[in-house]
Amino acid sequence: MSTHSTLLIFSRYPIPGKAKTRLIPALGAAGAAQLHRQMTEAVVATAQATDLFNTKTDSGITIHFTGAELKQFRAWLGPDLQYLAQPPGDLGQRIESAFNTAFTQGSEHVIGIGTDIPALSPVILTQADQGLTQHDIVLGPAADGGYYLIGMSSFHGELFTDIEWGTEHVYEQTLATCTRLGLNILTLPLLHDIDRPEDLIQLRSDPRFSVLPTSD
Repeated sequence: MSTHSTLLIFSRYPIPGKAKTRLIPALGAAGAAQLHRQMTEAVVATAQATDLFNTKTDSGITIHFTGAELKQFRAWLGPDLQYLAQPPGDLGQRIESAFNTAFTQGSEHVIGIGTDIPALSPVILTQADQGLTQHDIVLGPAADGGYYLIGMSSFHGELFTDIEWGTEHVYEQTLATCTRLGLNILTLPLLHDIDRPEDLIQLRSDPRFSVLPTSD
């Protein structure tokens, strides 16, 4: 019997002025929102191209959404995905809720990602899921000190508390919590997320973003 794995994608609707705000100085509000739209679509396509999440098993993809209504997300990203609205709270509380829900619904492996990691690949997603057969936690470190992926083989809500979200300390603080709890960790390759103007250089060689949005 195949393992029931769930991929959680945390997504914000691409509204100018509310999406990728740190990129607005370089791209303008509309440009930042458009790039956010492109990156989200790229990550969803990568997930759907991963055999694990593109089969007739119980494994699947859930979009944890915010910034718009369910019908807008379904019209944007398609009706074949599962959708859940993000609850109120800080980032840690929202991620914790999503993981808890997935495990409560019977998932054996749960993997969470954001939508600003253009270098994410089906190989890395598959590596993360396979790693959870022998590890408690899988982490994908981001170049800015955060992480682009976290996976669990059982629920550990402590990993989402007492974390300085949005800072360069997120990954090291998460590692420290894993160590304190005695959790076995698999570390994935370092990738860049796209948050700030200086990150845009990472997209220059990617044909999906060959024409970056310009300022308003």
